Amino acid sequence: MRNPTPCSTRDDLLCPSSHPGIPGARVLGVVQHSEDGPDVLYLKELLRVTEAVLGMAAPLQPTEVFRMVAKCQTAKCPHFDGADCSLAARMVQILPAAVAELPHCQVRAECRWFHQEGAAACHRCPQIATVNYQPSETIKRVVALPPILQS
Repeated sequence: MRNPTPCSTRDDLLCPSSHPGIPGARVLGVVQHSEDGPDVLYLKELLRVTEAVLGMAAPLQPTEVFRMVAKCQTAKCPHFDGADCSLAARMVQILPAAVAELPHCQVRAECRWFHQEGAAACHRCPQIATVNYQPSETIKRVVALPPILQS
């Protein structure tokens, strides 16, 4: 169920699946990959993205190891439909909950996914990895870009 408070168009909300090149990016968690898929372990405190932090991911890419948070890029993001994050909407519609309790999260109050989809997004958030080389068919449906952007 969507959050009853329509805040999704606010320009100051954060994307919890961002990239290191976005100004102000911080590490939200560490991704563990298993046969069951990714599982994000949230940090107790956000970690500012620096070259030294990104270097800790070597030899992998930082987005394979870290989930980062930064200001939502709205119109610059292919998942933003002009008002909402379509990734968050599909995540809630398609994925089963990964956790029963709300995970510890440093950014919930500013998170676009939470403001848009409420606690349902938080229950699914730990299974989202910014980079996933062996996604299940279900995850492929969740992260699918609109057909016009897939070429």
